[in-house]
Amino acid sequence: MFVKSFAIALSLVLAGTGIASAQTKKPKQTQAAAAAPTAPTPIQQFDAWGAYSYQSAGGKVCYVLSVPTVKSPPSGIDHGDNFFIVSQRPGQNISYEPQAMMGYPLKENSKVNVVIDNKTFVMFTKDKGAWVENAAQEPALVAALKSGHSLKVTATSKKGTATSYTYSLKGVSAALKKIEGCK
Repeated sequence: MFVKSFAIALSLVLAGTGIASAQTKKPKQTQAAAAAPTAPTPIQQFDAWGAYSYQSAGGKVCYVLSVPTVKSPPSGIDHGDNFFIVSQRPGQNISYEPQAMMGYPLKENSKVNVVIDNKTFVMFTKDKGAWVENAAQEPALVAALKSGHSLKVTATSKKGTATSYTYSLKGVSAALKKIEGCK
C-alpha cells in the first residue's frame, strides 16, 4: 500500500512544486524532457513516515511523507489518496516545507487546519494542496511534528464536504533527520 501511495504522492509533490511549469527557450520536446524528474528513490521507512528523494530540473528534492491512519466521516464518499509531506529543495532554497495533499479538489479560498497536539497551523489551499499560510510558521510546525503526539488535518472539499484525517507521528523525527543533509 505504501509503495502505491508514495508513487501517487510523488506526482502530487511534483505538481505542487511547479516543476512542469519550468520555462526555457528549448523546443517543446526537449523542454519536457529537461523538466521531467527522475523516479523517487526510497531512502528509508521510519514507522509511519517514509523518506524519499528524486532529481528534478531544479536540483535534488528530498521529502518525508505519511498517509492518514484514520479518515473521518463522511463515509460513502471517495476521499482519494491523502498525504502529509515535508520537503526540502536545496537548489531552490526551500527547507522543510510542510504540505497537505488531498485526493480531491479543495474549496477555493478555503483554509486547511493542521492541529498538532494543541497547536493549530492554518494553510491556504490551491487545487488539491495546502501550504502554511504564514511561511514564518513553517519551522514551528516542523518542530511541533517532531515533539507532538497527534496530527489532525481538517479540510473542506470543493463540493463543501468537511473532512478530517489523523496521522501517526511515529517515525517523523527520524525521517526528517534522514533528509536534513539533502544536497
